[in-house]
Amino acid sequence: MEAMTKSIEIPDCYYPKEPTLVCPSSSTPRHTLYLSNLDDQKFLRFSIKYLYVFKRPIVVESLKASLSKALVEYYPLAGRLRSSEEDEEKLEVDCNGEGALLAEGYVDLTADEFLKGSAKPNRSWRKLLYRVEAQNFVGVPPLIIQVTHLRCGGMILCTAINHCLCDGIGTAQFLHAWAQINAKPNSDLMMITPFHDRHMLKPRIPLEISFSHPEFNGHPAHDPSFNLLTQILLSQPLAPVSLTFTPSHVLHLKKQCIPSLKCTSFEALASHVWRAWVKSLDLPASLRVKLLFSVNVRKKLKPELPRGYYGNGFVLGCAETSVNQLVTSNAHYGVKLVQEAKNCIDDSYIRSMIDLLEEKRMKPDLSASLVISSWSKLGLEDLDFGEGRPLHMGTLASEIYCLFLPVTGDLHAFNVLISVPQAVAERFEHYCLKGLDSREEKEDIEKVNGGRGYCLDVV
Repeated sequence: MEAMTKSIEIPDCYYPKEPTLVCPSSSTPRHTLYLSNLDDQKFLRFSIKYLYVFKRPIVVESLKASLSKALVEYYPLAGRLRSSEEDEEKLEVDCNGEGALLAEGYVDLTADEFLKGSAKPNRSWRKLLYRVEAQNFVGVPPLIIQVTHLRCGGMILCTAINHCLCDGIGTAQFLHAWAQINAKPNSDLMMITPFHDRHMLKPRIPLEISFSHPEFNGHPAHDPSFNLLTQILLSQPLAPVSLTFTPSHVLHLKKQCIPSLKCTSFEALASHVWRAWVKSLDLPASLRVKLLFSVNVRKKLKPELPRGYYGNGFVLGCAETSVNQLVTSNAHYGVKLVQEAKNCIDDSYIRSMIDLLEEKRMKPDLSASLVISSWSKLGLEDLDFGEGRPLHMGTLASEIYCLFLPVTGDLHAFNVLISVPQAVAERFEHYCLKGLDSREEKEDIEKVNGGRGYCLDVV
């Protein structure tokens, strides 16, 4: 287990010219794109920000040309968000071909210098993504890109993709399409044809809310335990914590559930991190705590969402228990809660949630919740524009929600990044590391994977 302690301050970027709008290279449909209730949730009104470090530069004019071609297929990303005329709280996309914003900058930094301090993002990293001045979220282009040239000849590529248009799977799908076009400009074959329409996720008439949906149920305002947690989370600055879990660490966690319970790497790690988070905060034993995590529903719906669907095709799974039960029980208990939360999500549950969001524009209950978003099985670390895979793939910022990030060069490892109150950061690291520093024996690895060695499993 490795605890990442270093961060790096990014110098100011120099912009030799104003950013440009990159428009689709040929005509695209002009219409209004309906966004589903899973798309335009209030808690998704931000951009997913990815950061890539490349050893060799990619010619910016080539990137613009390939982006222009990619936007012919992904034309909504060249449009603009707006409020619906029928319901001002409902968002839609004006597919007007206005274009994605691309900025080009220079910074006095080398790739090696960045990599040495790349574990923990800080506020200075925001310099690597051009800031658009807008009155509100709706006024920001759905796709913003900055190419930053480094002193060593390498480059950093940052992308901000509006979450209301794409989820993690959708953003990865778009980025790989763009990279493929740049790497093979004479090839007309796109990896996956994007599916734009969102009407398959429209609410039912009449609405039918048949589940309680605990992910949206908050704590009573007068609950003293809840008020204490709020005070803990808001009373001090947040500190980023970055931990790398190797395949051996993950297998050790999975082994704790065998033979009575088989689980995926995500289930074992999510339960472990949740438990460490709760223990580090030293919360009242009776407080109810939640683990919220994204669950891909593309194949859970009836009919299934079409291949290439790049909109938001996920809902939040919700595991819930008391602090006392979580911290005093064995690993089996937390993993079982995660599995039960996943297994209850079927077509009926998803449709009920869509209907609930039609009736009430609700946000998930984040008051006593750890939120985990997994980026580790999306292939984001394999992005290749023709000059090789990135030296580093990560996020531009560390937030209070928890990210499971891919580890470049190790398909089965996870980098866990989260910001916690400064006073508990060391305790959180301690509880994550506890019991995971022993070397795994070969027979333990084989036992976990049924004698097959390392195995790849998904969320």
